[in-house]
Amino acid sequence: MTIEITQVREPVSTAVVRRTAVASAPVGILADIRNVFVRELMPVLRNPASVLFAMVQPLVFLALFAPLLPETPTGSALQWFVPGIVSMTALMSASFTGANLSEEIVSGSFERLLVSPARRSALMIGKSLREMVPLVLQTLVIVVAVAPFAFDVHVIGIVSGILVLVPFSVGLGALSLALAVAAKDQAWVFWTVQQTAIFPLLLLAGVLLPLDGAPGWLQTAADLNPLRYIVDAERALFAGDYPMDTIASGVVGSMVVGVLGLWVGVRAMNRAS
Repeated sequence: MTIEITQVREPVSTAVVRRTAVASAPVGILADIRNVFVRELMPVLRNPASVLFAMVQPLVFLALFAPLLPETPTGSALQWFVPGIVSMTALMSASFTGANLSEEIVSGSFERLLVSPARRSALMIGKSLREMVPLVLQTLVIVVAVAPFAFDVHVIGIVSGILVLVPFSVGLGALSLALAVAAKDQAWVFWTVQQTAIFPLLLLAGVLLPLDGAPGWLQTAADLNPLRYIVDAERALFAGDYPMDTIASGVVGSMVVGVLGLWVGVRAMNRAS
């Protein structure tokens, strides 16, 4: 017996698939800044312990200096000392921002960023805005660490102090990035300039010692340091006081560093090759 198999073919659909090109909408600079900011923030979110490691130095300063602080007629000397440590932490953290960029330059990943569609100004601003996150986290860690030791916590003043420090941190971070771009793959140049500049700024701000009895030339040099006005404003705010002239001077000093730093940083990024 023979079985015949008959294959029945269904009619093939002759529908034509039409592809329509969709024009991509131009991405604004704010979207570029947001993308760069998120990219820079991801390592911090994936490894938050890195922020705590950066806290070793300020916590050591607190542990070694706090027992030596004298009692003051207005209360604990911690109320005077801690805002200076918060400002010092912001200074140190922001000034090290360019170190990460130096590693990217050496590894070649920075060149890939330069040829990406993102605007170069957005690269600089997004990287600089990342400094806001360590600033907030480190300030909270310091306040929590000193709160049990006769330190009066004024929430509004602390939040206001962080807001005053934000432009300073962003601007200094941009200056650090500009220094890394200028140094290119010569990392030793970045570290030499960073270390040479950071300690005069720190000491002339009266972070560790008051400058009231300093000689005239030292007072003049301190008056030219914007960080001094920021530290004075931080001390007033952390104490729950709101003298408008002191706070306004701190805000102006912070804004000057912020605007100048971003201007220099964007110019350096636009000229990077």
